[in-house]
Amino acid sequence: MLDPTELLYAYSQGYFPMAVPEDNNEIFWFKPDMRGIIPLGAFHVSKNLNRLYNKGHFELRINGDFEGTMRGCAARDDTWISEEIIASYGKLNEMGYGFSFETWRNEKLVGGLYGVALGRVFFGESMFHTETDASKIALLFLVEFLQENNFQLLDTQYINDHLVQFGAIEIPNEEYEELLARALE
Repeated sequence: MLDPTELLYAYSQGYFPMAVPEDNNEIFWFKPDMRGIIPLGAFHVSKNLNRLYNKGHFELRINGDFEGTMRGCAARDDTWISEEIIASYGKLNEMGYGFSFETWRNEKLVGGLYGVALGRVFFGESMFHTETDASKIALLFLVEFLQENNFQLLDTQYINDHLVQFGAIEIPNEEYEELLARALE
């Protein structure tokens, strides 16, 4: 298991770990030249998704099943979420740094995301869904929580088409480090 103190320090310096399946799930540290973030003030959702969120179609929970959320994120053909990563983030959850934002229907976990909260930064790690829009609703739930609690930075590490629809952008690592330092003050 990764040392929790070391893990938190790495995040504070802009690094994050990933297990590499091709290397027997050995964990490597990453700090991309271009960093994905979602500017909280520029977060946007479609009217249909906003309507679904407001209808309460899903029950929303924070840390209802942290490990289950991680395992949902890991349940794919190619994953960087190893058993060591699951154990390490489980420890961060126990310490009050690891968080999962979850969507439930009929008492079943159907979507969510997890990450690390440190200072006024949320380091998003991964998301999953087994029902349409469940991960999108979890992201909306997260952003609402971050805005209500005066967070300054939502780090997505990398961006993809799924995140771009919500306003995700890439910024150079130098700019990211400045935002990170301010949000950790």
